[in-house]
Amino acid sequence: MAKGAKKPRASKLDALKKQFATQAEKLGKLSQGRDQFASNILSGRFADHRVIVFDFRYTTGSGKEQQHHYLTIFILILEGCAFPRLIIGPENLLMKVAQAFGFEDIDFESAEFSRKFCVQSKDKRFAYDICNAQMIEYLLENQDLEIEIFGPALSLSFDGQLSAGEIEPNLGRLCELRSRFPEYLFANQPRA
Repeated sequence: MAKGAKKPRASKLDALKKQFATQAEKLGKLSQGRDQFASNILSGRFADHRVIVFDFRYTTGSGKEQQHHYLTIFILILEGCAFPRLIIGPENLLMKVAQAFGFEDIDFESAEFSRKFCVQSKDKRFAYDICNAQMIEYLLENQDLEIEIFGPALSLSFDGQLSAGEIEPNLGRLCELRSRFPEYLFANQPRA
């Protein structure tokens, strides 16, 4: 480094990725666009789960087509797990993003659920295990949820920046999702 040159500072997003240094950083939402930036980072334990919440910004396009996108992301770390990627969200929102990763929509016995949600994973068995009757019932009652599971991370993302008052209820919803995972998945998953 040249004398007098400033040492580059690690971004908050880099610090966030180091804190949760595993496949959690490979979540699809964290891979979008350029000029990515994390702010308002909260991390710790909630209902005995390791969690992190942050606002995320990224940029797409250039010139007159440039757009800034803002999200609030919630991550629950599934300690020691290495789950395959699974994306669940409203049928119209996630289709294009997940298809870019090579995923097709998986259909379920519940016609209502299949009509309202797009479920995508290369591991259909895992998708069916996660989208059990209890999970389907919960998701039909919470149709605003965009969920991604990959490696040790269970994440929720919301467009825009949520208010401080919306953090705790959504942490509760994240933990509720985790409670609907069949326990045998934890015994059968290879360790990260």
